[in-house]
Amino acid sequence: MDTKINFDIFFKQFAASLPKGVLSLHHDLEKNLRVALDAALQKMNVVTREEFEVQVAMLERTRQRLEVLETEIANLKAK
Repeated sequence: MDTKINFDIFFKQFAASLPKGVLSLHHDLEKNLRVALDAALQKMNVVTREEFEVQVAMLERTRQRLEVLETEIANLKAK
């Protein structure tokens, strides 16, 4: 998942910027920050790229089917 990779990069950069004395708290801080960030994203109703792509594909199939049905209706009305 792209978001997980981005989180990992963010957390590594964040940890690298911490002073050496704070690094002992790194794991606890990372865990708490991940939980808080995940909770914030959950509240925002954010979807994954994969979920978005599935919906885009479904919408495209629906549009194609609608066009076919509109053509069939026009042909039936013409008869």
